[in-house]
Amino acid sequence: MQSLSGICKKLGRSSKFFLQLTPSVGFSTSCNFCSQKKKKSPYQEVDQDKYSNLIRSIVSTRVSSQTPESLFQEDDLLYGPVSKCKTQEQESRPKVTQNTVLLLNPEKRNRSDTLPDSSIPLKIPLQKNKMPSVTRILQQTMTAKQILILERWKQRMILELGEDGFAEHTSEIFLQGKHFHEALEAILSSQDQLKELDEKTISSGYVASVQHVLKDISGVRALESAVHHETLKYLGLLDCVAEYRFLCCFPCRGKLCVIDWKTSEKPKPFIRNTYDNPLQVVAYVGAINHDANYNFEVQCGLIVVAYKDGSPAHTHFMDSELCSQYWSKWLLRLEKYTEKEKNQTTLNPD
Repeated sequence: MQSLSGICKKLGRSSKFFLQLTPSVGFSTSCNFCSQKKKKSPYQEVDQDKYSNLIRSIVSTRVSSQTPESLFQEDDLLYGPVSKCKTQEQESRPKVTQNTVLLLNPEKRNRSDTLPDSSIPLKIPLQKNKMPSVTRILQQTMTAKQILILERWKQRMILELGEDGFAEHTSEIFLQGKHFHEALEAILSSQDQLKELDEKTISSGYVASVQHVLKDISGVRALESAVHHETLKYLGLLDCVAEYRFLCCFPCRGKLCVIDWKTSEKPKPFIRNTYDNPLQVVAYVGAINHDANYNFEVQCGLIVVAYKDGSPAHTHFMDSELCSQYWSKWLLRLEKYTEKEKNQTTLNPD
């Protein structure tokens, strides 16, 4: 360890050091310099007793007792444990489902796809049990962005219509959708059911909106029918299973589709505008293919968005490749729901 006087000498030779330092410093630890008589330096006027502790700390060779471990312990006491956040690379890494259940079922593909009476579509009633519905799974696993959009829409409508007006508006939308589905079920099943509906329901703008779609639908296999996935343990109520003839892709012609009828107040020309509807469709496709009540396989999906003013409905066809992509996303949502339910059960065992 160099003495303080030696350090001062080196600083004195530096051109950037403007003070002319003398080698004789009053608090130097070297006795050679103490005996020499030199011109009195300003440093000699320093109160050495007052700053003795500082001097000893500068010239001391003692190693600090602090270690990285002790510093971390002090930080934990002062600020709490370190939060191990995910790196940006980890957050941007796409999630991969751990589920290996396939969307399609090759065993059904080789069976006869004829029904006992092809003129009567299947209509299996929905029996409520402990299985969650597709709708519930999607609602419980919405992203923060989806929840925010929905909440903003709700608040905007309340400001415009008031609490009672918003409740009435929501009820009206639900009722219109119910009548629309009843009309389509009657149109696609039998003339007897069609006669039972009132003229107002049949001639509604929603029904007029889908006329160009209805003429391309044939071979109806199921209407308003319940499905459940025997392996993944979820259920749902699908709108329709039929053949959709108006297909630009030749390999898809003649293939069965899960058809989902939707109503909307705003145009939805692109499939991304339908939010979680594609996930709902593929959930039904996968359920049909693993439900023993259905002796046929479905490979495609179709979302039809109808409008109240009667303008032509937008159709969003999902071929088998697109369905497979959405199937992976659906499995992730299903895993998220299962994990969420497991955590709630742990917190509230009763």
